[in-house]
Amino acid sequence: MAALHDLSALEQAAAVRDREVSPSELVEHYLTRIEQWSAAVGAYVTVTPDIAREQARQCERTLHDSAEGDTKLPPLLGVPIAIKDLTDVAGVRCTLGSAAFADRIATVDANVVTLLRDAGTVLLGKSNAAEFGAPAYTEPDVAPPARTPWDLSKSAGGSSGGAGAAVAAGLAPFAQGNDGGGSVRIPASVCGLVGLKVSRGRVSNGPYAGDLSGLAWHGPLTRTVRDAAAWLDATAVAMPGDPHWAPPLASGETFLKSVDIEPKGLRIARYADPVISDRAVDPLCRAAYDDATKALLDLGHTVDDVVAPDGSELVPAFETVWAVLTSLTPVQHEQQLRPLTRWLRQRAEGVTGHAFALAIAALQAASRRLVMRFAEYDAVLTPTLAQPPADVGALRDDADPARDFENQKRFTPFTSVANMTGQPAITLPLYMTPSGLPIGVMLAGRPAGEAALFGLAGQLEAARPWRDRHPECW
Repeated sequence: MAALHDLSALEQAAAVRDREVSPSELVEHYLTRIEQWSAAVGAYVTVTPDIAREQARQCERTLHDSAEGDTKLPPLLGVPIAIKDLTDVAGVRCTLGSAAFADRIATVDANVVTLLRDAGTVLLGKSNAAEFGAPAYTEPDVAPPARTPWDLSKSAGGSSGGAGAAVAAGLAPFAQGNDGGGSVRIPASVCGLVGLKVSRGRVSNGPYAGDLSGLAWHGPLTRTVRDAAAWLDATAVAMPGDPHWAPPLASGETFLKSVDIEPKGLRIARYADPVISDRAVDPLCRAAYDDATKALLDLGHTVDDVVAPDGSELVPAFETVWAVLTSLTPVQHEQQLRPLTRWLRQRAEGVTGHAFALAIAALQAASRRLVMRFAEYDAVLTPTLAQPPADVGALRDDADPARDFENQKRFTPFTSVANMTGQPAITLPLYMTPSGLPIGVMLAGRPAGEAALFGLAGQLEAARPWRDRHPECW
């Protein structure tokens, strides 16, 4: 058997079911690696060894009480996972990436945590997150900066940067994140991973009110397309009272099965002009995009160049909504917040309820036109990011938060479009730079079209496999 951390989440689940490895062995393997490497890559804020060991023992009791080949075992039984530090796990510290909440202990589980536990996963700890999930880098005051294991001078992105660092460094087989403007796909791209932004309403934000704008949803960071599909099969369960729903799959269908359904003759649109910035795309990101285009053509699909969406209406509305969302968390001592967070919250103070409603309406109207414009296409290809992985600290500007925000827009001018439209989008690690840095490319699917998107992503993974690529010394 390969080293345990080289196995995918599904391979680990199969090894547990076949009694080739025990959940406790997996936990101890990862806890040892976390102790050795987590600080270097800024992966975890809180490690939960006692919880992990007890949950592993519970998995072993479940396995002991079952017959060999039992098909009713939880599908991810015994597989460790990291949960982002914006997502509550009852009884575990959840800082929201902020010094203002450094001692906060969650009192209830987020619904996604309950579902992942029911699927058999074992909690290793809480992964490093940007404050309130606002920036595209993960450099909070409560933990070291999250760094991509491919080059420790480079940021792991944000806001799910710790999740990306953990999976890429072999400190978790997969991780939960959430994505309101690219927060799963950004770290997945710079860490050489698969990152899925799910359809609006696909995974419940309960039991909380969630993101009132419909922008932000839970999603996975994984090493394989199949692991992302399995994660979604475990979590795509609505809660009563959810304000958004994505239509469920037909009876007997699963997202995991859809990975093996090879699509033929798809029509794919592509554009590489930034939507929310006027900065040109870096040649390396353009090369990744062109290489992905060639792969799609080689697979027999049609790829059409199209004009990029006009961001002139989308950007002001998105910025207004983003500022208001950042302001909704009550904070006792504002001076404990990062300069960017304070700046966004101050912007929100000047937004009336009427202006916020108009911004939401503008996003909805522009997004509807955008979805209809691409309705004839099965997917839309873009770069994931406009720049290669950035140096730690390069995007951040504490002295000038407005410039900080502009830096982020230039870095990630593509990802937020799918958050506005509610479409699913997946970033795939198809390309490596000559210096050995991963560059992701992104495919957006039809509304509620994760199944078809998984089929295309699985086809690309088979044609351009990335499993054998690893950061040095991890």
